[in-house]
Amino acid sequence: MNITIQLLYLFSSVLFIIGIKMMNKTKDARAGNLLSSVGMLIAIIATLMQIEVISMVEIFICIIIGSLIGLYYAYKVEMTQIPEMVALFNGFGGLASVAVAISDYWLKSQITVANIDIIILVSIILSVFIGGITFTGSMVAFLKLNGRITGSPITFKGQHPLNLIMLISFILASVATWMNPSDINFMIILVLISLVLGILTVIPIGGADMPVVISLLNSYSGMAACTTGFILNNNVLIVAGALVGASGIILTQIMCKAMNRSLVNVLLGGFGQTVAGEQTEGPSIIVKEVGVEEAAMLFDGASSVIVVPGYGMAVAQAQHVIRELMEQCEKRNISFKFAIHPVAGRMPGHMNVLLAEANISYDKLIEMDEINNEFSNTDLVFIVGANDVVNPAAETNPQSPIFGMPILNAYKARTIIVSKRSMGKGYAGVENELFGYPNCLMLFGDAKQTIAKVVSEIKEL
Repeated sequence: MNITIQLLYLFSSVLFIIGIKMMNKTKDARAGNLLSSVGMLIAIIATLMQIEVISMVEIFICIIIGSLIGLYYAYKVEMTQIPEMVALFNGFGGLASVAVAISDYWLKSQITVANIDIIILVSIILSVFIGGITFTGSMVAFLKLNGRITGSPITFKGQHPLNLIMLISFILASVATWMNPSDINFMIILVLISLVLGILTVIPIGGADMPVVISLLNSYSGMAACTTGFILNNNVLIVAGALVGASGIILTQIMCKAMNRSLVNVLLGGFGQTVAGEQTEGPSIIVKEVGVEEAAMLFDGASSVIVVPGYGMAVAQAQHVIRELMEQCEKRNISFKFAIHPVAGRMPGHMNVLLAEANISYDKLIEMDEINNEFSNTDLVFIVGANDVVNPAAETNPQSPIFGMPILNAYKARTIIVSKRSMGKGYAGVENELFGYPNCLMLFGDAKQTIAKVVSEIKEL
């Protein structure tokens, strides 16, 4: 039986690795996700077979119940709520790690009163530390994304010194736990410090930096799972946790580069305060509005179009009408592409997911570094709900809070149409200088409704 279990674990690990590798390319991502899910299912069944807690019938009943719950939420949750769901998933992964660590510590120190192996004890402490921070940090991220608490940074005097004091206190309590493993009071202190640190680390984060935070918390949940694997002596959990942790860190570095932030700032907390700071007042922006009929004529007369999607597209659920717009343009032999900024939306890959849902071909989704040189030769750029990621102030205004952030060079196109409900600022709270550019036209109104009208007008031309 033991050999069979280990072979199943090995097979699961291989599926995890192949699945993550396939997620590197958009067209293979769905299949990669499915392979990883099958690998997790096999790992769960193998674990339950090994510990012989419940029968196979009960295992499959639980799988069916869990699958039905997952299916319900898959249909119920809107695409705009996916970042919040990811934050919850990360948080409960961290909470599970804390629960396993505490239960194993309780078993060894309070019930069997056995000597706890130093590796196991270190793993327990790390699980509590990383898992606790992941749980409360993710809950704060969820509340910020959900609008239950302000998306602006929440700061107070002495915040960083307090974080440092708490970190030192955690280390001292860890040493005390090692010296007195049977004293549960020290473990309680460790749990409380980790939970508070999670809150203190995430509350100073500005809303515009959420994609980086989500990927970092995802990495934390993986590292917590990895340390839990050492506690349980479960090889597949170690492998899966290490894969998630490593891929999350890599993704975090990509996000940091895209937001012009350093990883050190993220790890130390207080991340995002610069972005949400006060913006220096500049000259008033004078905008030029465009109507539906004129917009349709601009599309009809263009030879190349680049669409820049943003969170506003997700809110309006406009991805399907944009696909219709693409189809009408392509019937007229107009080149039609999508420019994807790494941090567009509220989590990594948010725009890719939305456009894939509308059955838009993956080869039309072009990353920022690959498409930026094309804007200067593009007839028409259509910005739908994006704001901060196309703000020229990031390149031209040293006083802007987002100065230095890599952006999509939409402002270099011959003509720009921006679909927005109003002149509201982006998630970073910064006014977009692009709206006042002479080649920029504003198409006000709900994106789904206005684009549908544009499509109707194009059909009549």
